[in-house]
Amino acid sequence: MDCRQCATPLDRPGDYCLVCHTANTEAVVLELGRDRATVSCIADESVVGRRTVTTTPEGEDTDEKAVVELRNFAGLVADEVRRKRPEEVYVTGDRDVIAAVRGQLHHEFFRVEGDDPVQRVLDRQGEPALDVVDAAPAEKLGGSHSTLIGGRSGQRVIHTVAGHPHVKKVIPGPIDAGGSSSPTGVRAKATRADTNGNVRVLIRDGSSVQENRVVTTAGDRELGEHVRDDLNEALRDAELQD
Repeated sequence: MDCRQCATPLDRPGDYCLVCHTANTEAVVLELGRDRATVSCIADESVVGRRTVTTTPEGEDTDEKAVVELRNFAGLVADEVRRKRPEEVYVTGDRDVIAAVRGQLHHEFFRVEGDDPVQRVLDRQGEPALDVVDAAPAEKLGGSHSTLIGGRSGQRVIHTVAGHPHVKKVIPGPIDAGGSSSPTGVRAKATRADTNGNVRVLIRDGSSVQENRVVTTAGDRELGEHVRDDLNEALRDAELQD
């Protein structure tokens, strides 16, 4: 593949051109399995390159080697993304691999689901991107209820949710003490998006439940569902969700 701006041959399809400083990939889709990752490059509403990265996971009896192996695997995937310098990175697959790759890149990750995630991203090309709210989590808190259940863990839930770039405001709700008891400590979950793209995050601590309204920059249910998936993934990464 040649650079679409200056026609310089590229080492790999979709690479950023170092001659004329032009990006030849607009979006990257990462399909991340534990032993295989596929990196698909999208530009001009089509796939312009695809590369597969593989690894051999270490056994459970070699924890230290497994950590190194996963880090190296994630590094190879991250290197592929850096070569492209895309505007957007979409991701699906194994949670541990996603977390390891995310830790090596500065890009924001957008979750994508479905049997054909690449086609799903292609279908979304041209849609307006969600607005990013550049504000500290504490600045996003609002509403008349200032009490949060769960102590520090409850505060960590709200901080995790409010830290998402597509969340405009988190409004804590009243506490209901009549729920069923949770034996695993503080747990949180983002519920299905409404027609305006907003969600609610339920925090459960013992038999107490608090429903927190989350206002997002999504304008409809479909985009709100993507934000919901991101929030639940972040809560799982923070070990605040089973």
